[in-house]
Amino acid sequence: MNNFVKRTLSGIGFAAVMLVAFLTNKYIFGAVMLFSLVVMMWEFLQMTCGKNYRYSQILSILSGATLFILTYLYKGFNFPGRLVILAFVPMFILMINSLYLKDKSRFGTFANLYASLIYIAVPWSLLNFAVFNSEGEFNGILLLSFFVIIWGSDVGAYLFGMSLGQRYGKKLFPSVSPKKSWIGFWGGLFTAVLVAVLLNLAGIFTFKMIHCIAMAVLLCITGVYGDLIESQWKRHYDVKDSGSIIPGHGALLDRFDSALIAIPIGIIYLVVMNVL
Repeated sequence: MNNFVKRTLSGIGFAAVMLVAFLTNKYIFGAVMLFSLVVMMWEFLQMTCGKNYRYSQILSILSGATLFILTYLYKGFNFPGRLVILAFVPMFILMINSLYLKDKSRFGTFANLYASLIYIAVPWSLLNFAVFNSEGEFNGILLLSFFVIIWGSDVGAYLFGMSLGQRYGKKLFPSVSPKKSWIGFWGGLFTAVLVAVLLNLAGIFTFKMIHCIAMAVLLCITGVYGDLIESQWKRHYDVKDSGSIIPGHGALLDRFDSALIAIPIGIIYLVVMNVL
């Protein structure tokens, strides 16, 4: 019961912070998302690199934060887009730094510093394209809708998976996540589409219904892959959670693993279809 109460309270607190970030103004959004990025990169690097290459870990996080900040300034404050390329400077410093490492016995671990940029910093920086229009005006409703669909998919997958999948369904990806089942996946897909339709009918998800349904399908599928990708990292390094910043829930990376893949795909869909 104590763990349930702890999980419930921390979950409510987490949801409240996210709502404030999406529904208030661009300054709070930028601060919360930048903090989340730094924490997720730190969690990932602690899991994969441990105490090795501390200075290089800081450089990697600095590189990711620079990319997010410059993208944020470009989309929200009319910062010259050509200067976003400055984000590559700390990345190059990180690469050069690898030449001066005294202990190269675990040099393969160094690749995780680059992985943290591709896996976390790049997709997280794309969130800015979902909240700012071409004039730099802030509106977090679209990004909030993305998260609501992903969370709805997770809830549906859990309910269907726990009630039916463990007894009747085939496992979805047993080598990576033994508990996930195909019944859970289809339940999550159904819930994601249902949530997207309801958001559309409520006037929140304002695209044409066909786009709302298509994005729900994409967000669900890619969200599952995002979850599985992080599960593979954790299984390889034999950890249950990537961290413990959220009591009863684990790490921020554990909470955002689906979004790191799903939301960039949703944004790409809208851009390609010329509706964003």
